Parts: sequence; structure tokens; C-alpha cells
Amino acid sequence: MSPDAWLPQPALCLSALSLLFSLVPTGLGMEVMAPPIINAMNGSSVKLSCTFNSCYKVENKQFSLNWTYQECMNCSEELFLQFRMKIMNKQLERFGNRVEFTGNPTKNDVSFTLNNVQLEDEGTYNCYVLNPPDRQRGHASISLKVLTEEPPKRDSTVAVIVGASVGGFLAVVILVLMVVKCVRRKKQQRLNTDDQKTEEEGKTDGEGNPEEGTK
Repeated sequence: MSPDAWLPQPALCLSALSLLFSLVPTGLGMEVMAPPIINAMNGSSVKLSCTFNSCYKVENKQFSLNWTYQECMNCSEELFLQFRMKIMNKQLERFGNRVEFTGNPTKNDVSFTLNNVQLEDEGTYNCYVLNPPDRQRGHASISLKVLTEEPPKRDSTVAVIVGASVGGFLAVVILVLMVVKCVRRKKQQRLNTDDQKTEEEGKTDGEGNPEEGTK
């Protein structure tokens, strides 16, 4: 059994399908994707995966990332990992030096690994990403559950096959939608720029030669 994120069968397929449906772009803002629930064995290392889609290339001078932790739904968020030009760990006492950034922003991956998972690490982990010129900050949340023993295995071969087939189809749909969205967004930005230039030129022509109005 891998010490990485563990999902009991057949919930693995259901969670995977739910995640794939959540990846479908619904707006013009950037999308941030993360599994809604991750289970980890006490004492293991677990990767909290978070990726994002953006129409623009990542530039370190503008790109920003925040990872926060919430012990409960109504609890305040605690910042423990940040990217501003470079990765910076905010060493919260609860995590010590157990947080390791294992993502790569230039590849749209901002994941991190939590080593030596403890029972008190349970809670909600929030991933915030901003990649200008995208104006909207993307957000995704992960609920981490810490297990003390592994539930019995279940045979879910059929569910895995169905999930893989549907997942492959959705992946193609998502790719097409992202391409269309990026093309539309960049076209709209060009139109906005052209309109602004036309308006500025109109003002210049109206103020350019005051003597013409007296002839």
C-alpha cells in the first residue's frame, strides 16, 4: 500500500468522477483543481494535490500562491505555505518542518507533501492561486482525513473500468473547453484594447485643430 493519498474502494472511482466533473470550466476565471477528500494513514506521508488551468504563461514575478489550514469549518485560516517570487514556508507549530513543496508552478502544479501525518492534521486545506493577467484568484479545498487502520479492501473492477472510460472522455471535453475559453478571452482582450485606442483617437481628433471650426 502506497503511503500516498489513500481512498477506500469503491469510493475511489466516485471521487475521481466527482473531481473530473468539477474540472469543467464554468466561467472566465482561472480554474483550480484539487480532490475534495484525501485519506491518509497516521504516520505516513501524503501528497495534497492542487493544479490549475490558466490561459497565460506563469511568470514568477506576478504569480502568487497561498496554502492555508482550517481546523474546523468556522475556524480562521492559518497561512503555512506561500509563493512570492519563491516558495516560503510559514512554519506553524502544528506542522513544524513536515511541510514540503513538491509542485512546479511553471507546470501548473502547486501541490505539497505533508510528512509524518498526525491525527491533529485533520482539517481543511485551502489552495489559492493567482496568475496575472488573470484577474480572478482561483481557489480549491481539500478535506484531509487521518486513518488509524485500513478499511477492508473491496472488489470494484467494474467501477474502475467505467470510471476510467468516463474520465478519458471528460478529459478530452475539458481540454477542448479550455482551448475555446482561452481563445475567446484573448479575443475579447484585443477588442477591448482596440475600443480603447479608438476612443482615445476620437478625443484627439476633436481637440486637435480648433481653427477648423471657425472657417
